[in-house]
Amino acid sequence: MEVITLLRLGRRRLFRGTNLRRLLIVLVLSMIVAMTEILSIHSALSRAALDRPVNFGPQRVFIVGIHWNNEQILRSHWIHALIALTGDIGPENVFVSIYESGSWDDTKGALRLLDNLLEERGIPRRIILDNTTHLDEISKSPSVRGWIKTSRSKTELRRIPYLAQLRNVAMQPLYDMQNAALAFDKILFLNDVVFESSDIHKLLSTNDGDYAAACALDFSKPPAFYDTFALRDSEGHEAVMQEWPYFRSWTSRKALKNGQPTPVTSCWNGVVAMNAEPFYRVPRLVFRGVPDSLASLHIEGSECCLIHADNPYSSTDGVWLNPNVRVGYSSHAYREVHPEGSNSWIPLYWIARGLWINRLMRWFSSPWLKELVVKRRVDQWVREHPNSQEVGTSCLINEMQVLAANGWAHV
Repeated sequence: MEVITLLRLGRRRLFRGTNLRRLLIVLVLSMIVAMTEILSIHSALSRAALDRPVNFGPQRVFIVGIHWNNEQILRSHWIHALIALTGDIGPENVFVSIYESGSWDDTKGALRLLDNLLEERGIPRRIILDNTTHLDEISKSPSVRGWIKTSRSKTELRRIPYLAQLRNVAMQPLYDMQNAALAFDKILFLNDVVFESSDIHKLLSTNDGDYAAACALDFSKPPAFYDTFALRDSEGHEAVMQEWPYFRSWTSRKALKNGQPTPVTSCWNGVVAMNAEPFYRVPRLVFRGVPDSLASLHIEGSECCLIHADNPYSSTDGVWLNPNVRVGYSSHAYREVHPEGSNSWIPLYWIARGLWINRLMRWFSSPWLKELVVKRRVDQWVREHPNSQEVGTSCLINEMQVLAANGWAHV
């Protein structure tokens, strides 16, 4: 009996020892696979950073900016970078259109300086400095469109249609010059960001210039990207996280890991280049907000997302996020995503951390509930307005945004 008992104990210990060895082997192999993936991604990002864009060439670029209280970044970075960019493109191939309204800092003074610098260099332009403030806008009597009844028992001016109208006003010189037989190849929308001419060069060269739209990545507090309102992955979902690798979609993540132009359904992210052709079509592509009747159900969508949903070229030529073009809302943010001494802008630690957080977020979270809330409200709207439709459903979120004297507000 004692011998049998000893044999059984020996087998159990051997079994436990075998399981422990197997577990250790699995852990070691998993670590090797994980490290191989991390190093492979780091190497791919480093190689992608070495790619050089094609020359600007003879393409004509229409540059658009809207500004409000941006004096500091205009004077410290933006004006200098824009002057360099227009010089690189060439006076004969560029036009600058800027709209500013209601700033209470000296944004107007900064833009007057820009106007003088562009004139000295022979750069064609139109710069509108409007004295109308947000307070002036919201103090007007409500009109037929763009106003909404809110939970504050007031009829208030919606933010998105207001911004869409400003962008459309800034686009007007494009149409005026079309009448004079002056056509442009690309539209470049520039936010109040820190950028360099080389960044724009890379952006315009995305996919060798073959795209409906190509966007940068924008950062305010790296490593988190900034523009969550407009960015949607290749399947139309919001980013699963604000840090790399951002996306839920496998297709978007695969391209991003290789440092390649990343297919998305929508983006803006500080700077976006668009094929100019749809802006010349009849009817022409314009910025808009969702209908007021849909917005009244506590639904909103960015004009910078809806423009891609409305663009007929999005489905054929694609909307792309270029991870090799990174801009910042401050000099510090820009430097953080352009580290010196390394081709890869993402450290190994960021890659390792991001991969696992993204994996866990995809496993244990879903966009289903948020998207279902939006879908039910859109379905209700369609039932109440049978002849209406909204093509930009992936842009929609459960929010209501109105203009305020000092900016804008959620209600």
